[in-house]
Amino acid sequence: MVPGTRTILEGEVDGVPHRVEFTVTDLTKVVDDVRTLVIWDTDTSEGQLEESELSFFAQDKDGNVWNLGEYPEEYDGRKFAGAPSTWISGEEAAEAGIHMQARPLVRPRQYVQGFAPAIDFLDCAQVAEKGQETCVEAGCFDNVLVTHETNLLVPEDGIQSKYHAPGLGIIRIGTVDPPTGEILELVAVEHLDRNELGQARNEALRLDRRGYRVSDVYGSTSPATRLEP
Repeated sequence: MVPGTRTILEGEVDGVPHRVEFTVTDLTKVVDDVRTLVIWDTDTSEGQLEESELSFFAQDKDGNVWNLGEYPEEYDGRKFAGAPSTWISGEEAAEAGIHMQARPLVRPRQYVQGFAPAIDFLDCAQVAEKGQETCVEAGCFDNVLVTHETNLLVPEDGIQSKYHAPGLGIIRIGTVDPPTGEILELVAVEHLDRNELGQARNEALRLDRRGYRVSDVYGSTSPATRLEP
């Protein structure tokens, strides 16, 4: 997660064109007494913004990458519609989870990626395959890790597959059960210049400021600040 890196995935959700952009900002935020890195991502459907989200990641000394919260703004057309799915570790019984294990093993046991009972959120993942070779529009990748992920509190949402490339992250998203849903693949990796990174930072800060106005849970955190050069 190098600040200034942006990965772009495109595909469809239930047959509708969809695009997701993940941008690693140069912002940090203390969540549940842990200093995290701020990730900004957007979901666009048929060219229309549906969601703009901040998420907060940190790596422990053993190498595990943790997710400590999410602030997803929802949009109806171009109109802001709220952020009802916000969760922050340490607030309303929410707990951080592991986004990526340092030493993943293929086995049936699941691990928790995040738990927020107030919003029926209990994302869990299982390592399904390792050492795979996967080709997407952006290129071919070796030693790919495949996980199967589901929200145990909302099982009707089904099971997703995610393909993770070393040093890059998610390169493909598919469905396991049911066979329809979100199908995306990596189409580009961008390295933002100084101006582009500044624009991403400003947009993330705009979301951060609004979070305090619309979410009591988010108000428990300290404001995001720029990483020291």
